[in-house]
Amino acid sequence: MTKSIEKYLSQLKKELSGCDAATVQDALSDAEEYLTTAVSSVTEGDPGASDDDALTSVVEKYGRPEEVAAAYRDIESRTPPAFARPVYPEQEAADPDDTVEPAVPDTRPFYVRFFGIIADPRAWGALLYLLFSLCTGIIYFTWAVTGISLSAGFLVLIIGLPFAALFLFSARGIALAEGRIIEALLGIRMPRRPLFYSKSMGWWPRLKFMLTDRHTWLSVVYMILHLPLGIIYFTVFVTLIALSLYGIASPVLELGFDIPLVMAYNESYYFTGWFMPFVVIGGILLLFATMHLARYAGQLHGRLAKAMLVRI
Repeated sequence: MTKSIEKYLSQLKKELSGCDAATVQDALSDAEEYLTTAVSSVTEGDPGASDDDALTSVVEKYGRPEEVAAAYRDIESRTPPAFARPVYPEQEAADPDDTVEPAVPDTRPFYVRFFGIIADPRAWGALLYLLFSLCTGIIYFTWAVTGISLSAGFLVLIIGLPFAALFLFSARGIALAEGRIIEALLGIRMPRRPLFYSKSMGWWPRLKFMLTDRHTWLSVVYMILHLPLGIIYFTVFVTLIALSLYGIASPVLELGFDIPLVMAYNESYYFTGWFMPFVVIGGILLLFATMHLARYAGQLHGRLAKAMLVRI
């Protein structure tokens, strides 16, 4: 990449100041890919043209940094993530990654907000993500540990470096795929395009770049960390959902099917009759509270993923 393109990207990043970090990463990746490819095409067609002259003609078609930044801001304002919540205008300037607080204060009564969570698609999306995070965590953890182990073991062989490069490429691909899942279910803006690599860059410079790039190793760490987090998420929410559903269905289970609360040493224990309504009410309240907890936990996990999987 020529210094002229680096200067253009630096100006574009400055113009995108205040935008979401994932938006900035996508914009810089798109610009770098287009400019590098276009400049190479111009210089190949006219060998006498300098890189600066070629870049000038390409920029006339692509747009100046301020024009490109304005276009990205407009696109982002019209295509937010499906489950995203808008932020306060003052928050957007201070913390563009925060998507938790609503743009307009929710003045509904507490009981409406509490029970209204059942109709919030963000809560359902977060609950689905948290429950399936155990499956994705097993896949990520297995591939990360296997890739690191085999890469270290193969270093003494001729296939060592190619295998290590393949593993690091796959880690970046998994990070991109995980970001798309997070954006779809949690409403957190994540990168939508892979990082650009020049076709003229050989595999050895590319491998050295990935080995020294912080984003690569954070992606691997995230893959490993996802398993213990997935175990916690799955255990907590399956337990809460089971308790709440049992509380709601306890009259039917105990009175209709004679299923006790606890069986120990050939003794069966049941809720007393007068206590049964409180158990049902407690189960209902716990179910709604679980949905609130799922939405909050999903937002926290989204922020963690954004900090580790977004390069900018």
